[in-house]
Amino acid sequence: MSVLTDEQRLVQEMARTFAREVLAPGAAARAKAKAIEPAVLAQMGELGFFGMTVPEEMGGVGADYVSYALALIEIAAGDGAVSTVMSVHNAPFNAILQRFATPAQRERVLRPAAQGAFIGAFALTEAHAGSDASALRSRARRAGGDYVIDGEKVFITSGRLAGWAILFARMEGSTGKVGITCFLTPTDTPGYEVVKVEDKLGQEASDTCALRFDSLRVPEALRIGAEGEGYRIALSSLETGRIGIAAQSVGMAQAALEAAVAYARERTSFGRPLIEHQAVGFRLAEAKTRLEAARQMVLHAARMKDTGQPCLTEAAMAKLFASEAAERIVSDAIQTLGGYGYSRDFPVERIYRDVRVCQIYEGTSDIQKMLILRGMA
Repeated sequence: MSVLTDEQRLVQEMARTFAREVLAPGAAARAKAKAIEPAVLAQMGELGFFGMTVPEEMGGVGADYVSYALALIEIAAGDGAVSTVMSVHNAPFNAILQRFATPAQRERVLRPAAQGAFIGAFALTEAHAGSDASALRSRARRAGGDYVIDGEKVFITSGRLAGWAILFARMEGSTGKVGITCFLTPTDTPGYEVVKVEDKLGQEASDTCALRFDSLRVPEALRIGAEGEGYRIALSSLETGRIGIAAQSVGMAQAALEAAVAYARERTSFGRPLIEHQAVGFRLAEAKTRLEAARQMVLHAARMKDTGQPCLTEAAMAKLFASEAAERIVSDAIQTLGGYGYSRDFPVERIYRDVRVCQIYEGTSDIQKMLILRGMA
């Protein structure tokens, strides 16, 4: 196991306690209701989970990225859907504001965001573009001291829940990466419309939305960075985002493996606990090995981030390995429980549905392989 500082262990234990006492008992009900209780979000804000790496002077906790990853692992073990809201809020939402926002924007938006006053959304993906952010079609044009934005976005986490959204649109007349610009808007602004909440395989409590911008007016004071700087801003946050998704994968796999081990210790077959049968025991041993390998890859990427080293490749490797290992681990947990693993009486079937998306969002596994290969070339 990696050596952690006292501060990192404290964050880990706080997150673990909250996840086990508050999140895990209500995870199934949350999925059924397709919503996260406001009281849960408020508690998370009070505990600092929505401002993990934001400096204290900006309203955050000022934790390092290792602490953030450790906390996210534990939150994901409690409820994968809640961890997705936490992940997107911290990075890319907070991360972009922390790096690129003006002092006035930070005071108005980042400070309350870091304290959990509202949830943030990141509106980049479009139906025809997918992983190719340079192909987006949402348009922005100047109108006096404002910008008027028209377009559509898909698969936006917290698109309905969020109080503020970071969005990207192309300046009128531009093509390719040139002209893509980053904006910030309250979601109650006229012209910001949630047109669909996706009915998903898993993570039902985290809303994933299709958005429409219909003559959405954004003041120039809420443009982030310069015109045409949006593509660079969008990509800058994905490194941290991928560390977050990898951490989520580890957390969900951890919860499933713990459930499988507990079941295998209690359930007897042919006069012995299941865990004493080599076929079951070896399956669990392999799952534990994959889990700890994934955990170390996540923490390694987070440590590189903390020390200011470029970690695009390491973050991509962590996300690729952790997300794919997690699906295998949770599948093995279901197999260990047998018919009960396929039943909603046990949490592993929900975790299996929740964890599958980790190979898709923040860049699919294929995109991660492209990034890794690019780092090798």
